[in-house]
Amino acid sequence: MSVKPWSLLIKAVAVLVSALYPLVVFWGLQHWDARFLVLLLCVPLLLRLVFRRHGDGALPLAATMTALAAVVWLTGRGDAVLYQPVAINAVLLSTFAATLKRPPTMIERFARLQEPDLPPEGVVYCRKVTLVWCAFFAGNGALALFTAVYGNLELWTLYNGLISYGLIGLLFGVEWLVRLRFKRRLKQETP
Repeated sequence: MSVKPWSLLIKAVAVLVSALYPLVVFWGLQHWDARFLVLLLCVPLLLRLVFRRHGDGALPLAATMTALAAVVWLTGRGDAVLYQPVAINAVLLSTFAATLKRPPTMIERFARLQEPDLPPEGVVYCRKVTLVWCAFFAGNGALALFTAVYGNLELWTLYNGLISYGLIGLLFGVEWLVRLRFKRRLKQETP
């Protein structure tokens, strides 16, 4: 099945808007009407939803933005857009946590893309990593909520547009190093 270039473009724009969301919100709330801003933020995500493949994660993001857009339009309160990172972390937390109850875990699913014959020790490791990501999403969501409720727009933008991404990168990096060590140890134990 070939991927259409416009489909890739729509996905790229949606990812870019998601990554730049805090900066767009910071600038947009100061220069535009909140109703216009939220529509602007929704367009690429709704397009991605139209052209999505099953299981690509577009539906929760589009649903979140649609709910936030409705709140902004009904109340006129632009600060509702500050809760998008909270909602995204809640969606990710619930998605990852659900796989702990109904395996394979989310991390095991990712791992099996590269290593279909994952050993039992690998499955246990993936479960632990899924738990770590659940804890991360809970903590990150709580800090995003704090910045939305108690912070100012600058603090919210700093945390959600920079610090949060740095923490995600740090967690990826630490997990990668731990995984390398785990694989080395597993290789040494296997005759």
